[in-house]
Amino acid sequence: MIDLYTWPTPNGFKISIFLEEAGFEYNVIPVNIREGDQFDPDYLKISPNNKMPAIIDHDGPDGEPYSMFESGAILLYLGEKTGKFLPKDTRGRFLVTQWLMFQMAHIGPMLGQNHHFRGYSPEPIPYAIERYTNEATRLYGVLDRRLGEVEYLAGDYSIADMAVMPWLRSHERQGQDLNDFPQVKRWFEAINDRPAVKRGLEVLADRRAVPKEIDPKTRAILFGNQTELAKGTG
Repeated sequence: MIDLYTWPTPNGFKISIFLEEAGFEYNVIPVNIREGDQFDPDYLKISPNNKMPAIIDHDGPDGEPYSMFESGAILLYLGEKTGKFLPKDTRGRFLVTQWLMFQMAHIGPMLGQNHHFRGYSPEPIPYAIERYTNEATRLYGVLDRRLGEVEYLAGDYSIADMAVMPWLRSHERQGQDLNDFPQVKRWFEAINDRPAVKRGLEVLADRRAVPKEIDPKTRAILFGNQTELAKGTG
């Protein structure tokens, strides 16, 4: 059994999608990042960087419980544990790993900054909006070229696809039109049609709604303004 500590975000959905695809039994433990659950001392023992998702595998190495944080590392662990969606041969394994690292190093950080400056910044900063929208367009182009060569990012469906796809669900908020990237659109729709993916995206989906206005305390919790948190604003 696996305990999944999560919230309905792209990084959280990566893991719920894998668990559904692999047929795992798992418990969902919400980590409400708007209310500061990620800073709870017990949670920090599992995820010291106060981010989610995290897992506890109660049947970990040597049969002992094992906790993990960082979504990319969790996907590698689960892929190795199950022998699914991560090739065993060196070439195949590292091809998947390259595209997983592409998501971790570029897709997540850059599209995350795009979300922030296009939707969460207290005031518009034109340079930042242009910078991250342009970078999002570049990254979509990288994906489109790759997917013009192969059906999935590493050839066969893998943890790399599970890692990237959830980040593209907000493409309109990122200033992107999937019609401009036909290979990405083909791939995106194919993954979203998978029954296990649909189930994975339903995890805590009813809590996903983002308020139009974010109060100062919630903003401080979400974006790490420790000064405001100390004031107890909101």
